[in-house]
Amino acid sequence: MLKRLLDYNDGEEMDIVVLIKNLQLRHNKKDNLYLAMQFGDGSGEIRGNYWDANHQDAATFSTGTIVELNGKREEYQGRPQIRIYSLRVVGPQEGYELDQFVKSAPEPIDEMKKEINSFLAQVQNPTWKSIVEYLLKKWGKRFYDYPAGKSNHHAVRGGLAFHTLSMLRDAKGLADNYEQINRSLLYAGCIVHDMGKVLELSGPVATQYTAEGNLVGHLVLIDEQIMLAAQDLGIDLESEDLLLLRHMVLSHHGRFEYGSPKLPALLEAELLHRIDDLDAAVYAVTNALQHTPKGEFTEPLSSQENKRYYRPKNDPALDHSHHLE
Repeated sequence: MLKRLLDYNDGEEMDIVVLIKNLQLRHNKKDNLYLAMQFGDGSGEIRGNYWDANHQDAATFSTGTIVELNGKREEYQGRPQIRIYSLRVVGPQEGYELDQFVKSAPEPIDEMKKEINSFLAQVQNPTWKSIVEYLLKKWGKRFYDYPAGKSNHHAVRGGLAFHTLSMLRDAKGLADNYEQINRSLLYAGCIVHDMGKVLELSGPVATQYTAEGNLVGHLVLIDEQIMLAAQDLGIDLESEDLLLLRHMVLSHHGRFEYGSPKLPALLEAELLHRIDDLDAAVYAVTNALQHTPKGEFTEPLSSQENKRYYRPKNDPALDHSHHLE
């Protein structure tokens, strides 16, 4: 069986076909150019620097290019990296497809779709239900295919749906415990809160931000989609129900400095924000721990204020959990 990217141990040399997931042309301390690269395949991702580069190299080895990578896995400042010996662009005649290098969410799409639809069936408010159904019909193909982010969390094919479903499961636990929660509003908010990412992101392969993503952002993009859906469905644009759903998506980042134009002003909006943060944190920390040897700390996680997390020597729950990325 051929080794994949994450199958190599420190010190092992490799000659492997991978996808360039990200690339930046940078200057070192001596002002020489190099390429800071992120390589990936179906097993995960590892960084590597291509030294003594030039602008032509940056054009040749661009993001989304399939390359043959010859090098050695090493560790630098506690992080795995690849010492690059050589790179070669793989031609289309060699039989490789981009889909081969994209990792998918740990649950099958058909099963996630069925469970998300079961939550939608519990939304009793006709305005919220009809809008969510409309948007899932309009954007469903992308929704179940796209990642939830470029890098920080759920950055895998189907990651957006997986993140949404995880949040719905958390929302159910809260709604079961607190009778004052409007279950319909919370479920509807969970399903649509990040749906704007189908416009903000380019797709599951070598994910980048679109022009709309950079200039507008997914909170405003999904609010716009909700309003367009309401217009098409003949819903009163002045109705409070519509206003509440819009508030859910526009406030779900929770803080102005995190991109929310409004702070949560509904109980369900506050819960949506916290569930979103919780699921993203659990995913990011779990993913880092899965790439950390037992008895050691993770690398600093930028999404968690650069904190490092310890992987216990005996942790059967983590050992038997789905491998994320």
